[in-house]
Amino acid sequence: MRKDELRGCTALVTGGGRGLGRAFATVLAKAGAAVAIAARSRDQLVQTETLIRDHGGAAVSVTADVSDPDSVRAMVMQVENALGPVDLLVNNAGTGGPFGPTWEADAEEWWSCLEINLRGAFLCCHAVLPSMIARGRGRIINVASGAGAAPIAYMSAYVTSKAALIHFTETLAAETRPRGIAVFSIHPGTVRTSLSEDVMGSAKGRLWLPWFRSIFERGEDVSPDAASRLVLFLASGAADRLSGRFFMVPEDPAEVVRRAGEVESDDLYVLRLRRLT
Repeated sequence: MRKDELRGCTALVTGGGRGLGRAFATVLAKAGAAVAIAARSRDQLVQTETLIRDHGGAAVSVTADVSDPDSVRAMVMQVENALGPVDLLVNNAGTGGPFGPTWEADAEEWWSCLEINLRGAFLCCHAVLPSMIARGRGRIINVASGAGAAPIAYMSAYVTSKAALIHFTETLAAETRPRGIAVFSIHPGTVRTSLSEDVMGSAKGRLWLPWFRSIFERGEDVSPDAASRLVLFLASGAADRLSGRFFMVPEDPAEVVRRAGEVESDDLYVLRLRRLT
């Protein structure tokens, strides 16, 4: 992508204070977008904003809780006042939820995972979509997970939230496609983030998910760069024909788009119930 490919685009990245959110915000700014980053931790937001500005990018940071409707509305209003209407929303804020048997999980902690991972994405979409629809353009990228496409024991809150997010993406894409808006969900790959560190470092994570550490020990994790390139590709509009689809690292998104006819005819990169014929 050229340095000025996204010039004139206003992007909002939630969970932008660290990890993947910081990586996404940085590459979008390098591509010319004016970037707003949102998170609950002010000090981390300042670090990301400073990093972007030091490289000549335009950025503003907003302290917000994506699970709170009033906070989300105030966040979007602040972003619009500072940078203009949001053209690209990256719903990246997320949490891993409780680890262990579902019947032993703290019910409030379990539900809190869905509040952040699913309701948070819904609230942010709900806040930016009226303006996108009025302008007849916009893109939304929901950071899901491969965990949303397969059952993983002892991660029921996380798996449920990500599966719902993938299907929410499909449904929202069906509603907004005629209005000029593209919506995608992505699997960023297994990246060393605070969430993965929590799985490996917490007592319950080590007890119930001991296999997770071996991914990193075998060197099968990926850098944030791969996910950042995927976000840039989707932000460019190159995949708009496949709005609603689930794009995954390390697959080549350009190859998926090249084979769009096959993807559509075989109904690939979506969640579907398959039955006996």
